[in-house]
Amino acid sequence: MLPTDHPLRSELNDEVHARPSDSLRAPVRISYLALLSPPGSRNEEWQHIVRLLEADGQQAPESPANHFSATFSGFSLRWERHTEFTRYTITSPGHSEDPFAVTALAAVPADWVARIPGELIVATHGAILEPAELPAHYEDIAARHFAGNVLVGARVGDHASVALTDFRVRSDGFSRFLILDQGMTPRQAGRLVQRILEIDTYRMMALFALPVARALTPLLASYEKELSQVTTVLESADEDDEATLLDRLTRLEADIESREVDCQFRFSAAVAYYELVQRRIVELREVRIPGLQTFNEFTERRLAPAMNTCRATSGRLESLSAHVARANQLLATRVDITRERQNQALLESMNRRAKAQFKLQQTVEGLSIAAITYYVVGLVGYLAKGVKALGVHLDIEIVMAASIPIVIGLTAYGTHHVRRTVAGSVR
Repeated sequence: MLPTDHPLRSELNDEVHARPSDSLRAPVRISYLALLSPPGSRNEEWQHIVRLLEADGQQAPESPANHFSATFSGFSLRWERHTEFTRYTITSPGHSEDPFAVTALAAVPADWVARIPGELIVATHGAILEPAELPAHYEDIAARHFAGNVLVGARVGDHASVALTDFRVRSDGFSRFLILDQGMTPRQAGRLVQRILEIDTYRMMALFALPVARALTPLLASYEKELSQVTTVLESADEDDEATLLDRLTRLEADIESREVDCQFRFSAAVAYYELVQRRIVELREVRIPGLQTFNEFTERRLAPAMNTCRATSGRLESLSAHVARANQLLATRVDITRERQNQALLESMNRRAKAQFKLQQTVEGLSIAAITYYVVGLVGYLAKGVKALGVHLDIEIVMAASIPIVIGLTAYGTHHVRRTVAGSVR
């Protein structure tokens, strides 16, 4: 008697159990491929797995998955789809003096391997052998199986095994690793192989940010030079130069933002992959073998400087973006102040013109009153003449003179009333 499950309960709970390591027992051969593939090719990759199953007479699952394991005639295949890459791990039993004479990949149909979608980033052959199957000295192991290259290795898993590799790609396109079983359980062996393969894969994925950082370096130098020039001119620029400087800064900021957006994912992914490499190395629980570099030493010597370069370039890009934004804001503030000053001058000019117009209006208003009075008094004179013609004794000049103050007062009052009425309607 429980409440209704959340729709994601089972999916989230099973996530911790996803992609378990294989159970491997010496002697065994491993071949591993990791390929970059865009999200749009996921269906193509799954269909490729389905074709291999059908060719072996097996029934394919009804729905695609992000990880899948199956046993075929002579080999086992483990397929895993990650965000940026896909991994194929092939294992097969084997025993011979040369663990690389026949690889696990040889049991897979060659035409199927050639048509795997994506671009190859990691290809390696490996083997788990019992101690008696290897020479006693590591120099002999390097000469026989690693072309005399300097080995990287350590006792791992609390002395349960010895892991050896040289991290070099041979002429056949594959790198190699060997694991000497000294008492591992099958699950331990599977986890160890998975960690070694992940170290190699995540190391490569982290390094994808290095060419990006190198390509950005001269661009950042040119951006910094442009910003320095703009800020130097800004110190002594006048109002006529502000529009040009603002345009240069805006273009520079847009270009930097575009670069930052393009590179942000790659640099962030590099940090995440590098952390995974370090975590997998810690999980190896290495114990030094005299004369050999450990996985941690090799990684810190080779990979850490590259990651520091990427981290420094990313920080430099972010810092430059912030500096340009501040300079742009400073210039924009200066332009706003200039506009405010211009607006203030314009308002003062408009105020002076309004005052002059008001004075002119007062002058015209006085002239208008005089003109109106002149014409109205003339009409009064004509009216007086008409009354006198009717026989009424009037002195026309006296009537006209007496009407002048009255007409002036009425005209002035009327003009003032009209002005107040118009002013009130404007408000």
